[in-house]
Amino acid sequence: MANQTPDDLSPLFAALADPTRRAVIKALSSGPRPVSHLAEAHDMALPSFLKHIDKLERAGVIATQKTGRVRTCHLHADALAPAQDWLAQEAKQWGDALDRLSAHLDAVEQEKKI
Repeated sequence: MANQTPDDLSPLFAALADPTRRAVIKALSSGPRPVSHLAEAHDMALPSFLKHIDKLERAGVIATQKTGRVRTCHLHADALAPAQDWLAQEAKQWGDALDRLSAHLDAVEQEKKI
């Protein structure tokens, strides 16, 4: 997404900023999991853990589905694509800038030798 603005990405990066939420994403990469199963890996009360789930869901990274008393989380891996695209674009811009700087420094060095 070449036209992606940082403000559009803020909820996504905010969701990715916490290690607990990143661990949830990693756990869901192998398939859907019940919230209770995901929560077991974290030393916190369930209401606190549910706030992490809510933040991921509001950012569009996961979706939850309730069946009876079980709430299951599903990963929307494609929701991470805008962040990936933005990071790739930034890396290219910085790479290009560093290449120009290197060329300039090489030219300055060559002028000193003359």
